[in-house]
Amino acid sequence: MALYGAAAAVLSGLERGEGGLSGLVYGSRFPHTRQLYALVAETLRYSPVLEALLDGAALLRAERRLPLPLAKVRGGAGRGGGGSAAGPRGADCCPQVLVYDLLFGKGLKCGGRWKALVRRHRARLEAELARLKVRRGVSRNEELLAPGPGAGPGGERGGGRALPAAAGPGLTPPSLCFPAPCVPRYVRVNTLKTRVDDVVDFFKRQGYSFLGRAGSMEELRTLSGKKFLLDLHLPELLVFPPQTDFHDNRLYTSGHIILQDKASCLPAFLLSPVASSHVIDACAAPGNKTSHLAAILKNKGQIFAFDLDAKRLATMNTMLTRAGVTSFKLAQQDFLTVDPHDPKYSKVTYILLDPSCSGSGMVNRLPVEEAAPSAERLQALAGFQRRVLSHALSFPAVQRLAYSTCSVHREENEDVVQAVLQEQGSAFRLVNVFPSWPCRGLPTFPGAECCLRASPEATLTQGFFVAVLERCRDQAAVPSSLPASAEESLQQGEEMEPGAAPPKKRRRKKQRVK
Repeated sequence: MALYGAAAAVLSGLERGEGGLSGLVYGSRFPHTRQLYALVAETLRYSPVLEALLDGAALLRAERRLPLPLAKVRGGAGRGGGGSAAGPRGADCCPQVLVYDLLFGKGLKCGGRWKALVRRHRARLEAELARLKVRRGVSRNEELLAPGPGAGPGGERGGGRALPAAAGPGLTPPSLCFPAPCVPRYVRVNTLKTRVDDVVDFFKRQGYSFLGRAGSMEELRTLSGKKFLLDLHLPELLVFPPQTDFHDNRLYTSGHIILQDKASCLPAFLLSPVASSHVIDACAAPGNKTSHLAAILKNKGQIFAFDLDAKRLATMNTMLTRAGVTSFKLAQQDFLTVDPHDPKYSKVTYILLDPSCSGSGMVNRLPVEEAAPSAERLQALAGFQRRVLSHALSFPAVQRLAYSTCSVHREENEDVVQAVLQEQGSAFRLVNVFPSWPCRGLPTFPGAECCLRASPEATLTQGFFVAVLERCRDQAAVPSSLPASAEESLQQGEEMEPGAAPPKKRRRKKQRVK
């Protein structure tokens, strides 16, 4: 029952706006955070379908002992019209979680009295699921998630109906909803353990159809069924339809593939540290970017990774070990307290900085519209981000830095970069990375177009921002607000244009996927 109780607590915290999915999961006392995260994320993804099943099967009328589902708590639709007193706050289960695991998950493995109560109505729920598929003209469970023709926001097929929640004055109430447009499932091949060709062959043997390298964003947008593509921008990224789930696939559980949004892959890819370099990952947990850095470094050199939360670091250590990462040192430390002049960091030439932010761009991983941050909150975040970026640039040997956020707000992105560049004078400049990337920085200062933005609508990713800063070779000659030339970027050998073939590499023996 501990798993379902923990999931109910996380969902309740999300609805009350107490934090984001990752923070609430890692802040819980449940020992198996990956299992909890997957259950909550999938329950959220299926939430419109689950609500339809609960309503259609009249389960709550038949079993009054069940706590109210989150969808009903604050909408004034309580059993007695009373509202949230009987809701999930303090309850040890959530009907949506139980019904998800019964019908779409691994089956109810625990749950005590709630397990017996829900399983008593299994036939009723399965019959309602069958009727729902007939009404929507689909045959597979995953197809219930896809918007149907003519289904608008809040329509039965769209799954976009917001579930009401309380909010403070002037704040948008958080709501559970299915994001639109659908963002594909991105799979990064972990080149520390395998090769892209081997992973492609593995999925083909599992019945997937490989369509080759994508030629346009439209090909990614229309991907469906058991088909997949090689991404048109990143050479080791495979793209599957949005509802594809690989959490139980043995390539994932063995660390051969990493489930990572495309935008989240950009910072390490654009930083592109040379093998044998010393690199800092300043705000590292949960570790996907760290493992990406290690793959780019080919496990040569050294990665120093920092995070304040001991539990997140423990989880990260497990994840990195599973991914075959060996060249890393974890430290439970606030990066702002790290001494740039400590001899151990004297060879650090690359820094990846992905600091805490509002998380306002995370529309796919977490289908929850959280309360819009206030102006005061944004200014506080931006102040922290400016301090940590300035601190990172104070490491004497650093030559290149990637600054990224999963925020859509100018205050956390362009404004931070501009302020720190002005503070640095002529010491650092922006690098014009990926000139062909479709979304650029907001034109708030000269050179801001060198920054990258990402969004579900334009790039089929989470909302994201990346800026790459480089130490000026001739500090007196190059003002900080100007981008580095494209020729200098290419001389570094770090960037790869969209659609370009990856450089040939000497083939190394790797564990083949069978």
